[in-house]
Amino acid sequence: MRVALHDREVTDSESLASVLIEIAEIASETFELQDVFHRVAAAVRRVIPFDNMGVVRIIEGDWAVKHATTLDHTDCPECSNPVPLSSWSERIRPRPGPIQPICDAPTVLDASYPGDRDILEAGVRSALWEPFRVNQAFAGGVWLCSRTPNAFSDEHREILKPIAALLGQAVEHWRLWDAERRRRERLDRVEALLATLAESLDVRQIFERLSEAIRPMLPHHLMVLTELDARSRSIRIVASTGESDVPAPTEPVALTEGELMRRAQEFEIFRDIPAEVEPATERDRLIRATGMRSWLRVPVGLSGEVRGGLSFFHREPSRYSRDDAEVAWRLADRVALTLSHQQLAEEARIAAEARERAERLAATVETLTRELEAREQRPVVGVSQSWKDLLRHVGRVAPSDTTVLITGESGTGKEVISRLVHQGSPRSGKPFVAINCAALPEQLLESELFGHEKGAFTGAIATKIGRIEQAAGGTLFLDEIAEMSPMVQAKFLRVLQEREFQRLGGTRTLKADVRFIAATNRDLADAIARQRFREDLYYRLNVFEIPIPPLRERPEDILVLAHAFLEDLGHTMARPAAGISRDAREWMLSYAWPGNVRELRNAIERAILLCDGGLIARDHLPDGMPRDEDALGLKLNGSGWDLPFPPGGLDLEAVERGLVKKALAQAKGNKSRAARLLGLSRAQLYSRLEKYGVE
Repeated sequence: MRVALHDREVTDSESLASVLIEIAEIASETFELQDVFHRVAAAVRRVIPFDNMGVVRIIEGDWAVKHATTLDHTDCPECSNPVPLSSWSERIRPRPGPIQPICDAPTVLDASYPGDRDILEAGVRSALWEPFRVNQAFAGGVWLCSRTPNAFSDEHREILKPIAALLGQAVEHWRLWDAERRRRERLDRVEALLATLAESLDVRQIFERLSEAIRPMLPHHLMVLTELDARSRSIRIVASTGESDVPAPTEPVALTEGELMRRAQEFEIFRDIPAEVEPATERDRLIRATGMRSWLRVPVGLSGEVRGGLSFFHREPSRYSRDDAEVAWRLADRVALTLSHQQLAEEARIAAEARERAERLAATVETLTRELEAREQRPVVGVSQSWKDLLRHVGRVAPSDTTVLITGESGTGKEVISRLVHQGSPRSGKPFVAINCAALPEQLLESELFGHEKGAFTGAIATKIGRIEQAAGGTLFLDEIAEMSPMVQAKFLRVLQEREFQRLGGTRTLKADVRFIAATNRDLADAIARQRFREDLYYRLNVFEIPIPPLRERPEDILVLAHAFLEDLGHTMARPAAGISRDAREWMLSYAWPGNVRELRNAIERAILLCDGGLIARDHLPDGMPRDEDALGLKLNGSGWDLPFPPGGLDLEAVERGLVKKALAQAKGNKSRAARLLGLSRAQLYSRLEKYGVE
């Protein structure tokens, strides 16, 4: 066979096989076919005459791009951009099947198509096309063109078939290489974002910059980082940036069981949100409302558990692929690392703040204790854990304006603790006013609390300012709050609720700028059950309770307090004792101290008087309070009741009623004297008179 190629001839000895070998060797030198394409064209030109040659690659099914060509596109860079197959007329449109050679282009091409028009304007008269396949799929083809009519024959087309197949393999190798190259470039650029992530331990602060940096590698209109709470089956948006038709929710978003299970998947891709996501759940409705069409989500893990997700949204459908998921996963991995560091830093910060708070609290308690000791000239000491816990409670609540309820047995030091709370508050420079609710009958207690106007009742000869007004700006301490009558309880409840009151007999409303601290030695829950104390008042008072343990429950403090009282009272009484003997200390530790700290102080004061400056011995200490059963016998005998217990048991209420009547009779109706005979306050006596219907 002889074929004329411009000025040279090709003999039959220059076979097609040698051309194919040469093309294969040239193509193996590089993956960039365009770099060696002129050499490939020179080899092909030895078996087929042509003016220009090119390789077309099909992408996304209906788009074509010139992969390599002998044409010079320096002045036309857009010539290498993808174009739709519909740019060519049906006669020459690239397709997997054969296309008859074009013998005379002007007679068969349609200039209304951009592709056809470009061919005609280039002066092409003849053209030849041969498709190639990769994995049985149409992947592209090779075209030849000539400015001479009838330049290509069926024989040329047969020769072009193996050449096209060989170039198709080269194109496929390039495609795989280019995909891997692009993948690595994207991942390398993700790795480069570590510098951005390292700028802050709080990913929220750099989330917008992170979105801008990743957008060239992973296009998106919205990027969202969520935190997963598996226990509550909800997610919370930690950070969000980008375009959205709705603002990001601030509250957790509930998940269904299915959504919760899918959070652990490697990744999720929704190519068309309106079609693929039914708005059946709260999360789906929010996603639909954003106006996005494509969604890619990858999990974010911490310590081997899925703790959240990183999501990318795009307004166009079908924007994300498995390759995009790999980029997103790599970024999520780096974000997880940042979150891990953030979590460690947060834990360290919380621990440091806790230590700092504990140190401040200890310093505050120590300062308050010293101030109170200086003011009251009495020690506030203790080494037991329960006492230290109590002081920590004081340190926590003191700086606030919270209402405090102090509970504990008589003599435990409730007023001392109330003063400690006051000294640690911003109101410490203002008055501390105390009132004992058990020491006054109902009308006097009401007048003492609220004050009264002149003429409000018999004996009200002048206006009197109540304790609430006296404590303005400071603290009002209400001791024995359980002894307050129901009527006064109702009025006092309004003061707590409204922070305002009126004097007795007055019409002007006054503001109660006061912090309230209440104390009781009674079981208020029992008093509520017996309808002697208002439940709503209890909840208003019991915002922060400070229970004071009895002295018998903190024996470590007994000797510490005894020595403190010994030193304090010794200076005050000018008769200091030499110390406390061993038998006296042993007795103190074995005694139950029903009167608590007050009883201990009184015992030390008595012992100082008796020891005459020597050691306090057991004989200088009181015998102690009698046991309950002994006390009952003493009361009965002292009342003239020297009787054996009846077989059916003793009716204590009947006994108490009888004692109240006997005391009134002995006091000739003087209730104050009768209360003293019974060892009760007037308020306590009045409550018993009302209880038993005694006039």
